[in-house]
Amino acid sequence: MSLADIQRITAEKHQSTAGLRTAITIMERWGALREQMARTLRVSSSTLARAKAGNGTITLDNDQLDRVSYVLNIHATLRLVFDNPDNVYGFVKLPNHNAFFNGRKPLDVMAEGSFASLYETFRRIDGLRGAMW
Repeated sequence: MSLADIQRITAEKHQSTAGLRTAITIMERWGALREQMARTLRVSSSTLARAKAGNGTITLDNDQLDRVSYVLNIHATLRLVFDNPDNVYGFVKLPNHNAFFNGRKPLDVMAEGSFASLYETFRRIDGLRGAMW
């Protein structure tokens, strides 16, 4: 393994750790329980604890990285759509009567743990932007 490979792997681990820590912070602000975070991000409780504590670097697989990305993008969309922090962080905790959610809270849908649930939640929330772009 070359020095360039080692540097690339190290950089990827640091990015994974930073992304996971940011996703955890966002989900905590959403009021997510540890179990909801673990299922949504498909990581163990011990990985969540290590990331939160800042103990070392964490390696995530592509599925986990995609999940982190969707959480970050949901948060970014909510920040675009809402000016009020109560709405930015409270939206996912409110029952949603959209056809997809059928009265369920977006956070509960994401926490079902399937990638499809997370993706569809992102799509529906991203759709709130409408013609904003």
